[in-house]
Amino acid sequence: MEIILKSRIMLAAMLCAGMFMMIGCTTRLGDFTVISTKNVDVSGVKPGDRFSGEDCVSMLFGMIPMGEVNWKNAMDQALERGKGDVMVDVVLTAKGWVIPYIWGQQCMEIAGTVSQTASYRR
Repeated sequence: MEIILKSRIMLAAMLCAGMFMMIGCTTRLGDFTVISTKNVDVSGVKPGDRFSGEDCVSMLFGMIPMGEVNWKNAMDQALERGKGDVMVDVVLTAKGWVIPYIWGQQCMEIAGTVSQTASYRR
C-alpha cells in the first residue's frame, strides 16, 4: 500500500513538473520594410557611419521580465543617433545576465551603418 502511495505522489510531482516546463510565451519581433541576408546593391543610399542602439528590460527574481525587449526601440535609437533612415550591414545581438532568484537583465542590441535614402534627404 505504501509503495502505491509513493508512486502516485511521484507521478503527480512529475506531471506538475512537466506542466511547469511546458509554459511558454510569444513575442512579436517586429515589422520589416527591407530585410535581407544576401548582398544587395545599395548604391542609391548615401553612406554613413556605424552606430548602435540598445533596449533592455529588467527581470525580477531572474525569471520574470518587467516588460518586453524590443529590437525596434534599439534600431530607432541607432537611426536617431546616425540621423538616417536605413541601416546596412546590421548585427542584432541578444544579451543578458542573471543573478539567480534575485535580479537579471535582458537586452537587444543592434549595430550597423546608418545611411540616408534619397526620399529621406528631401
